[in-house]
Amino acid sequence: MLKKVVLAGGTGFVGQYFEKHFRNLGYEVRIISRQSPHTGWEDKEGIRGMIDNSDMLINLAGKTVNCRYNAKNKKEILDSRTDTTEVLGKAIEQCENPPSLWINSSTATIYRHAEDKPMTEEHGVIGSGFSVDVAKAWERSFFNFRLPKTRQIALRIAIVLGEGGVMTPYRNLVKFGMGGHQGSGNQKFSWIHIEDLFNIVLFMRKNQELSGVFNCSSPHPVTNRELMAHLRKLMNIRIGLPCPTPMLEMGAFFMGTETELILKSRWVIPERLEKAGYAFKFRHLDEALEQILMNS
Repeated sequence: MLKKVVLAGGTGFVGQYFEKHFRNLGYEVRIISRQSPHTGWEDKEGIRGMIDNSDMLINLAGKTVNCRYNAKNKKEILDSRTDTTEVLGKAIEQCENPPSLWINSSTATIYRHAEDKPMTEEHGVIGSGFSVDVAKAWERSFFNFRLPKTRQIALRIAIVLGEGGVMTPYRNLVKFGMGGHQGSGNQKFSWIHIEDLFNIVLFMRKNQELSGVFNCSSPHPVTNRELMAHLRKLMNIRIGLPCPTPMLEMGAFFMGTETELILKSRWVIPERLEKAGYAFKFRHLDEALEQILMNS
């Protein structure tokens, strides 16, 4: 019998990658999503039946934060994370044979804007503001569950790099000559290659003593200025106009997004992962970008 993995919110950028690679490893993959033909979030009994007898549950659900933070979007961003987590936790409580591992997404944005020192799980300083409040509520709704047969791990995931996702707008900026630094350019860019993200999940499954919160980011974050320089070099484009903060704010307004996604300094280090013995395949940004650009 195939081992079963359940991907909640499994139709996005990360979910599609995970589905493909779990299937390649011989897993049966089941998906919970608002998109047809998958099991929807309103089908509580269907979700319980899907999770029962599964090997692993991975929750990736959540409305994109790439939008304006008005009242309607703020509510949807929060509810799409906490409500789905509640549904999954209650479903596990009702399972006869619950999964041995539940991995829930969280975000590296939970830490404060940091240009002075890196944030680790033990010594990182939790920030303030809307995005941080969402992250705290998300983790709280997850760890409020006490599940004796199910290990719980929250991954504080940095910006995920792969074919698609955030790479598309960054590449377009460089392509059209706008690939200089954004804002001061000194803000830290914590990132992780999607292949490492998938391998970390497999590492968590294998190492059954691990639980709790893990920073999910490369050990070598860069500045925004370095990120854009790497991209220009690899795309063989010499000129990149910088984008000062006022111009970013104007552009974000017209594009229906927020400057926080670019201007917040995320300096996050995967201390617990490295201490546990995880070996990153992509430790340095130039290697990660080269692999992505070569294959897309």
